[in-house]
Amino acid sequence: MADAQHILSYAQTFAGGGVERALLRLCDGWVASGRRVTLLVGSCEGPLAAELRDGVELIVLGSTAYRALFAVPRIVAQLRPDVIFCPGSHYTSVAAWTRMRLRGGCPPIVGKVSNALDRGDHGAIVGAGHRAWLRLHPHFLDRMVAMTPAMADATITATGIARERVAVIPNPPAMRIAGAVGLDLPGLYILGVGRLAPQKRWDRLIAALPRLADTSVALVILGEGAERGALTAQAAASGVADRVLLPGHSADPLGAMERAAVVALTSDYEGVPGVLREALSVGAPVVATDCSPAMREIVSSAALGDVVAREDNDALVAALDRWLGGAARPAPITPPGVDSVARYLALFDSLV
Repeated sequence: MADAQHILSYAQTFAGGGVERALLRLCDGWVASGRRVTLLVGSCEGPLAAELRDGVELIVLGSTAYRALFAVPRIVAQLRPDVIFCPGSHYTSVAAWTRMRLRGGCPPIVGKVSNALDRGDHGAIVGAGHRAWLRLHPHFLDRMVAMTPAMADATITATGIARERVAVIPNPPAMRIAGAVGLDLPGLYILGVGRLAPQKRWDRLIAALPRLADTSVALVILGEGAERGALTAQAAASGVADRVLLPGHSADPLGAMERAAVVALTSDYEGVPGVLREALSVGAPVVATDCSPAMREIVSSAALGDVVAREDNDALVAALDRWLGGAARPAPITPPGVDSVARYLALFDSLV
């Protein structure tokens, strides 16, 4: 019998996001492997709710506020799971609170590094505080999971954790979702996939649109968030409102990626952006900013796409023009992570 029979994890909402989507795929795989999985969620409303599979024990905390997750220690004490999985960098303060509250009665906690450790949006004071916070992670996480070797190296440098306490496990690959609603898409378009949030810097793509050689190409961004109004206003002010489409969240973006002329990611910072692996899995070229230590691991050759400096708008336009101008599309690449469920379970079992 496996040691980690009961796995507990948590998320804020099902409103959308790569961390939560990957978590649901992992939970589904763990249940299919015969493990008991309990998922605590602030609210079960949102488009990702449709991706929750039968067999996952769901506990709804009744609030979308982050602070609702600080009920985790109380529920862990009641349910006594064998291991806790912290699904991403956004959630590590809950892991720290749980360790502090339960002390010696806390089960092992495994935390995944899902975002950049060197944040581009931090000033000097906030940056110093964030670096100090990262150095505390080895004190409340038993193991840390990085999604690529480069992210593992960055994790060790930023946190000071011992190398033997860091595992490299990619996210499980996205799968086609049967019955997902199709999108009404233009004939020629650049595709972005992700939250409409400041981190993603979709404004860079809108600013590039009037400068492209092909003035008929559209920009489609699949996602939702607080920046919708600002992006819509920018498109109108730039004279490209009729070429910028914001359809909202898509349950299955793989079809849109397959048809896109190019998939673009123009973030200021990222962890290991799964959207690029998904695009390459269906043979779509990618253009991305140098927003992650893992970027050169994903876009490993010019045949797959282009990586440009974050503030080099001329390079961004030139890269988009290259793919819109008829450069040969890459052959589909099988994404890593087909065995990620099993690798996580082996890690959990080794700790219990």
